[in-house]
Amino acid sequence: MEELHEVAAALRAREPLFHREAFGLTREYHERMTESDFWEVGASGRRYSREYIIESLEKRYASLIRTTWYIEDFQCREIAEQNYLVTYTLFQGERLSRRSTIWRRSGSDWKVVYHQGTLVE
Repeated sequence: MEELHEVAAALRAREPLFHREAFGLTREYHERMTESDFWEVGASGRRYSREYIIESLEKRYASLIRTTWYIEDFQCREIAEQNYLVTYTLFQGERLSRRSTIWRRSGSDWKVVYHQGTLVE
């Protein structure tokens, strides 16, 4: 159980996904942190490829605008050996969504396999 607590702390520090400046905001970092077959289902319900997400992040971080987001109800569970499902509620100003990310331990680092956001009305 202690190991899961440590895993949860490591993954909590990486969420919300793609928005943690402490880990890096570069294309190279995002390529390293995502599996080659990573994909995402956005809050719109549309499916996005790894390349689309990385290109979008490059454009976003080219601007100096930074927003403060916070999360609540963070949960982490092992779903397969070295694979973890993280879920949480994300507050982006007035926008509220439920998020889920599948992370895979890769040596001493972490890789994202899948991410989904669902708007809460």
